[in-house]
Amino acid sequence: MPAFVAQLGRVLAAPRLWVALLMGFASGLPLLALGSTLQAWLVESGVELAAVGALSLVGLPYTWKFVWSPSLDRYVPPFLGRRRGWLAATQAILAVSLATLAVLDPARSPWLLGAVALAAAFFGATQDIVVDAYRRESLREEELGLGSSLYVIGYRVGMLVSGAGALALADQLPWRTVYLLVGGLAAANLVVTLLAPEPEVGASPPRTLRAAVVEPFLEFFRRNGTRHALLLLSFVLLYKIGDAMAANMTTPFILKPSGKSPGARVAATL
Repeated sequence: MPAFVAQLGRVLAAPRLWVALLMGFASGLPLLALGSTLQAWLVESGVELAAVGALSLVGLPYTWKFVWSPSLDRYVPPFLGRRRGWLAATQAILAVSLATLAVLDPARSPWLLGAVALAAAFFGATQDIVVDAYRRESLREEELGLGSSLYVIGYRVGMLVSGAGALALADQLPWRTVYLLVGGLAAANLVVTLLAPEPEVGASPPRTLRAAVVEPFLEFFRRNGTRHALLLLSFVLLYKIGDAMAANMTTPFILKPSGKSPGARVAATL
């Protein structure tokens, strides 16, 4: 046991593991800010349930992020490196998008707010793509299990902050202030990106977009066969879609008819 504790202590002393934890927080933060928390704000502002349901579709980029993920491997930003460059760019735009929500009025311009939220979701999903690549490339093989666990812990903490934490703050502060704070936290994640080292990867980026996008898909279909590949992709895209759509409307349906106080929002979304 003492030897195991000593070995665990040496592993946990690696800064790259704590970077995985902090990047997990960065990935989890926008998820509920653009999900149930945003829906609670829309309902409280008097937006109709039909519009709230339609605006729940702003989370679709998280489902379809595999479509543009190869382009992030193909093109390398001219600053900070292959991974940190994309991270810095997406985190900056994400922070601005979340803060922009604070200056919009859901009752007067719900669709404009939805467009900004969709942009935030796109860059939040893009951030997830790069964080996954960074974590895989920066951690050693023996660190992947613990590093992934720390990432998930950070992700859950980020969701807790932008979910129950934001709803609790909305009891005391205006919604606009809450979203400014969330945007500020998203901007603070830039510090982690700037201080973290760029992973050392021997393989060079794909030379063409075809090599980054088309050829991996062709290889996937060749390896699995067309029928099995289509079944697998359909499963990934449609798995629990009914549950997800129903869950998206849980918060609005709890809050709309009951007229619950802001404090009840926390219990309604846990």
